[in-house]
Amino acid sequence: MTLKHIRKIVIYLLFFGLGYITACLVTNGYLKKLYEQKATLATLESTPIDINESIYIVSPKSGDEVTNPVKVIFGLKNMEVAPAGTKKDNTGHHHLLVNLDELPDLQSPLPSNKNLIHFGLGQKETEVTLRKGSNTLQLILGDYMHRPHKPPLISKKINIIVK
Repeated sequence: MTLKHIRKIVIYLLFFGLGYITACLVTNGYLKKLYEQKATLATLESTPIDINESIYIVSPKSGDEVTNPVKVIFGLKNMEVAPAGTKKDNTGHHHLLVNLDELPDLQSPLPSNKNLIHFGLGQKETEVTLRKGSNTLQLILGDYMHRPHKPPLISKKINIIVK
């Protein structure tokens, strides 16, 4: 081997080593953050989040038998409903959780999908089509940027039967 080849090999090994170290540090930071999020969720789930029940589902009631489309009416005490993007104290907008077993990450803006429906225009009711059989509904109030309040305002989960 020539000196030129040895230099090339050393340079490649240095780049590989730096890449490996960088990947380890990034992965470690990612795993640490993931662990912290799970620890935070476990803490939040083990303590009562909404002691004063200021957010709730007015209708339907838990245990009701209903037909599609299901009219869901949202309730809120001691705060006002405001559209997303409205930065004003003591306001927020509703997010409906449909058939979710676990709460979403309460430290980040709430995602939007078929099981977590945003009502960013400030709606106080909706009609949803649910699968036949047992379904669960729950509300979370989000701030102007769809983030849960601190402490989060989360309704009791209700169970309904769709005929």
